[in-house]
Amino acid sequence: MSIDDLRRFVHGTSLDAKARARLEEAVPEEFFTVPGGLTAPERHALTYERLRRAGLAAPPASELLADPPALCALLERAAIADPPLFHLMLLHYTLALGPILRFGEGQEGTRPVRESLESMASFGTLLMTEVGRSNSHLSPRTVARHDPATGGFVLSTPDVRAAKFPTNTAHPELPKTAAVYATLVHGGEERGVFVFAVPLRGPGGAVPPGVRIVPAPETTGLQVDYAAVLLEEVRVPYEAWLRDGAGIGADGAFHDPHGPAAARLTRSMGIAPPVWRAVISASAAITRASAGMLLAHSAGRSTLGRLAPRRPLTDYRNQQEAVLGALASAYALTAVAAHATAPRPSPDAAAGGDAGAGPATAWAPWSAVDRDLALLKAAATAQAQETVSACRVHSGAPGFAAVERLNAYRGLTHAYQNAGGDNELIRYDTARAMADLDRYAPPGPELGPPDDGDLDSPAVWLFLARDAERRMRDRLAGRVEAALDGGEDAFTAWNGNLALAARTADACADRVVLEILAAAAGDGPRALGPVLRLHALDRLERRASALLNEGVVPPGFLDEVWAARRRTCDELAPRAQELAAAFELPAPVAAPAAFLP
Repeated sequence: MSIDDLRRFVHGTSLDAKARARLEEAVPEEFFTVPGGLTAPERHALTYERLRRAGLAAPPASELLADPPALCALLERAAIADPPLFHLMLLHYTLALGPILRFGEGQEGTRPVRESLESMASFGTLLMTEVGRSNSHLSPRTVARHDPATGGFVLSTPDVRAAKFPTNTAHPELPKTAAVYATLVHGGEERGVFVFAVPLRGPGGAVPPGVRIVPAPETTGLQVDYAAVLLEEVRVPYEAWLRDGAGIGADGAFHDPHGPAAARLTRSMGIAPPVWRAVISASAAITRASAGMLLAHSAGRSTLGRLAPRRPLTDYRNQQEAVLGALASAYALTAVAAHATAPRPSPDAAAGGDAGAGPATAWAPWSAVDRDLALLKAAATAQAQETVSACRVHSGAPGFAAVERLNAYRGLTHAYQNAGGDNELIRYDTARAMADLDRYAPPGPELGPPDDGDLDSPAVWLFLARDAERRMRDRLAGRVEAALDGGEDAFTAWNGNLALAARTADACADRVVLEILAAAAGDGPRALGPVLRLHALDRLERRASALLNEGVVPPGFLDEVWAARRRTCDELAPRAQELAAAFELPAPVAAPAAFLP
């Protein structure tokens, strides 16, 4: 096994040593630990101070946003070091600065707010979701109205149910600038959802007239200064409108070259792809860190079980498969992250160009922006949460009580089941596009599994995944169509089939991920093949109930999977240390009980 080849696979080749060293300087090893005894406000202040230091040491924001691998590498390191730092950094770069650079391009009036964020004189935040209604992205009740007397806009949340939450705005002493998503109402009509750049706290944390910030209770899940924000007749200049080519003329006429209100929503949500790429990359990074911690905890650890006293812990299949499975998940998610950040014809660009480039959506706007990338975000965060949780459990009491890192990683993966686009809603919209054949073509039928059904073969994984996806899609479409033909409305027809819809989207995600793994196994170093195979086997085991239900595999399939996994683990077990060494984890990331002298 060549560790150098595996290192190149893990870290990619798009960044040279100098660029990677600069990112490491931006998030130095001191950021990997948090002093004890801090109050919640002190903890938040420390995170923002580290964000400021990182932003000043890293390449300029415009360069990072134009270079997905570089931005993702910076955010990966932040995620491994301290999940709250990752979250705030992601908000600052992709969801505050991102809209300004993208939608405010050519608007000279955005320069002051952009420079304040780029210089870290102010920290970016996002005001998008509203606390009182689900799916609020689709139709925010926060309204922006043009004021012809001043030429600017008046932003208002009509009541507390329209309050923007969650936002990272509670700390009373820190300057904050928000990207506010609001429905533009002009001439008595809703013109679509636009973004406005609004200072929420000035130097020293002073709140401008009309802004009301209500701190949320403290939380330990992902420690950020959460608050709800209400805008009560907040006046902003015309230049605060990130209008993306739209405008209001001297005669008061509104114009938008990018189409009707529905199309504008999709364009305004087009800032999501950088978020999804970063979340996928961070999911891979914290999975690598968790796998390395579990291996460090397990290696050389003896047991006192009466079957075989003093037997090494990793001789037991359950622990061995947990360790190797975590390493396999880490490599698999690394392959998915490389795929997500690689140059490609991007619906991201389409969402910023031709409105409606993605499929129609019912639950959330995300699939209309980039269906495949949104689905990979959902799959990656779900896989990371499962793996990180397993690493914590298989590290015993030290994994829970001796170090906060695994708990913090688990909190991050848990949060991003909803943050950055709710995973369930993404799955439902994916399934709806599949059923309607909306910019989707199902896998074609094949005569039978190749290679005599040998589960060691990537061709067999792909056959099973494609067959399951096609069958589930056909059954879902048939059930919805029958319900509609029977007189049910669209809500009732879909509401009765959400369980099948979610599984159908999962089948699509499985097929996409397995195609990525098969390609990586074919193009990457030889040592990669068995570790990606192990992840494929784990994924097939998790989907065994669906495969059996759809008639893709016969009874006894799980016995074949378990046998193949035992063979693969026997092959990988002697190489576990080398697989983990290729991650090159920073020194502070260690075994859960490493605090002991």
